[in-house]
Amino acid sequence: LTLTACGGGSDPLANNKATGQPAPTDTIIVGSADFTESQLLAEIYAQALQKKGVKVDKKLGIGSREVYFPGLKDGSIDLVPEYTGTVLQYLNKSATETSSEDVYAALKKTLPPELTVLDKAAAEDKDAVVVTKATADKYNAKDIGDLAAHGSEITFGGPPEFQQRPDGIPGLKSRYNLTFKDYKSLAPGAITTKALLDGTIQAADIFTTDASIEANGFVVLGDSKNNFAAQNVVPVINTKKASDTVKQVLNSIAAKLDTKTLLDLNGKLGAPDKPDPSKVAADWLASAGI
Repeated sequence: LTLTACGGGSDPLANNKATGQPAPTDTIIVGSADFTESQLLAEIYAQALQKKGVKVDKKLGIGSREVYFPGLKDGSIDLVPEYTGTVLQYLNKSATETSSEDVYAALKKTLPPELTVLDKAAAEDKDAVVVTKATADKYNAKDIGDLAAHGSEITFGGPPEFQQRPDGIPGLKSRYNLTFKDYKSLAPGAITTKALLDGTIQAADIFTTDASIEANGFVVLGDSKNNFAAQNVVPVINTKKASDTVKQVLNSIAAKLDTKTLLDLNGKLGAPDKPDPSKVAADWLASAGI
């Protein structure tokens, strides 16, 4: 499931990105990455703010962090749901923090002054190396390191940027001496799941809250060398737009969003009727009393 901003178009930031034009001062432009969980979280933020009378515009499904983060920096968008560990490493490729609190503290110090983070949620969605049960059994693999002796037999699948990110292919090589036979660039979600099931790939980068893991009996391999840092959900926002009302709303969301809730919400997004993230977000906000 992929969504674009209202009005369609392949690049939701096309108009602003070309000029670096800041968002209107009276509006918070909420952006998201191009996978469903990010779009869901952006909908939760946007709808909760609207309920408090904040003027909001949405630009969803922008792309990877490498695509949308420049928009945050130049003020073309104001607010994006993020993950502490990965955005820290995006900003500081030499970051070594791995625990939830250490990563969060480092992120607050690393962000440019025009951006800030509000409260992190307990909800955590980490990148993980995932295999089918058959592959796990074949290699007696419980940890990522167990694949090191068999890398020449394994094609790995993941988003294009995973090939360059410090905790992606470079991290797996440096920490686990793991080199794969081949790499397939795949969109997150159904395409990656299908490739893993039909054997096009034998291992994949899949988020730990992806409903496909439980639905297909996939195995999440352990990360004994902490290649993947803590990745708590956190709002990154334009500092100038972080009013007391905005802080209160977003922090109230963080207080009620844990990993089990995120798993449940992702399960609803993956239901056969494929509900729109906006509806799943509205239902959750109502049930959470936000």
